[in-house]
Amino acid sequence: MSAMEQIEGLYKGQEMPLQRDVEVISIPFGKTVTLTEDSLVSVMQAKGSSVSVAFEGRLFLIEGANLDALGLEALPRPTLPEGASEEQIEQFVWDQLRTCFDPEIPVDIVELGLVYGCRVERLLTGERIVTIRMTLTAPGCGMGDVIAADARNKILGAPQISKVHVEIVFDPPWSREMMSEEARLELGMF
Repeated sequence: MSAMEQIEGLYKGQEMPLQRDVEVISIPFGKTVTLTEDSLVSVMQAKGSSVSVAFEGRLFLIEGANLDALGLEALPRPTLPEGASEEQIEQFVWDQLRTCFDPEIPVDIVELGLVYGCRVERLLTGERIVTIRMTLTAPGCGMGDVIAADARNKILGAPQISKVHVEIVFDPPWSREMMSEEARLELGMF
């Protein structure tokens, strides 16, 4: 059982005080805010490498590297070795996207078929910029900013990546046929 599954099983719905100030991503706005030490939060969901918590009627996403704020063991921040190859960098980006979830759906955004493309470009300065083209399950979905912020924060864990641009597009429109077979099975959508 993974650490996140243990958190989901042991702490879901449980109210717990924050052990320190912590930066979180507000749901659905995708803005980074700080929750202060001793704030009472309730664990709502633990998926990928992030935990969704409720505080004063609002939802927030706490990255795995900040789980110590909940009094739990922090997950190591994902990174790459100094001399990583272009292929390793691209694989790292895809691996991080697989840890990103729509807070309302228990399947990662890659398996959901939301990611249309990912490009890693190296500039003349040596910096690398990642551009991700993705969609949402519906044009009115309010989770786009949260998913984009989560992906951006996780991918920027690699020192070889200077900037992440997430472009949300609606052409072609998403349909359940874009999901992997595993995702359709998980959600009961055959």
